[in-house]
Amino acid sequence: MQAMLLSIIIPAFNEAAFLPEVIRRVEETPYDKEIIIVDDGSTDGTREYLNDMNAKDIKIIFHNENMGKGAAFRSGLAVATGDVVIVQDADLEYDPKDYQVLLEPIIDGKADVVYGSRFLGGPHRVLFFWHSVGNSLITLLSNMLTDLNLTDMETGYKAFRRKIFKNIRIESNRFGFEPEITSKVAKRGFRIYEVPISYSGRSYQEGKKITWKDGIKAIFTILRYNLFWR
Repeated sequence: MQAMLLSIIIPAFNEAAFLPEVIRRVEETPYDKEIIIVDDGSTDGTREYLNDMNAKDIKIIFHNENMGKGAAFRSGLAVATGDVVIVQDADLEYDPKDYQVLLEPIIDGKADVVYGSRFLGGPHRVLFFWHSVGNSLITLLSNMLTDLNLTDMETGYKAFRRKIFKNIRIESNRFGFEPEITSKVAKRGFRIYEVPISYSGRSYQEGKKITWKDGIKAIFTILRYNLFWR
């Protein structure tokens, strides 16, 4: 197999409690990789932790204010040099041990983009019935307009061949990143795979940030990029 470098982009907003463990788990994965952490205007000590860690093998980017996941991904992508880009949330909901299953379709030459689905049978923490209903409806709407058959469009675990971003620019700053990138990779005809992953969701008391308002925004983002973007 040809050598492959991973660019692992970690958007982080107020994740001081989880970020050290996420970094440890990512560093332990058996791949050639560059780790890119984007602090998205944190106020809980995340910035201070990153300033003090003095890790020469980790690229760290600071946003002066909170701009959102899409903006953080865009900043990380601008300095990424790897063959494959993985989005790694900083909150421990997604386990880097799943990189193997996430990367397999790309390594085998079958896929340009891989979605890690929380709903294809992997172990997951039991939480939030209405979140799962909302996720299913948003994924259904996205699928109707992209003509894909994804089970989990909103998943936070996605892997991309970096070269696809030569023709795609992410415009959404916040959680609209997920439906936007889905629309754009579908319209460009890239090969998309979906694989089962584990999922350890957080409660709101534990710091979960996405709300029903983000679901409403996702609907408008789906309509915008599927009906009006060319």
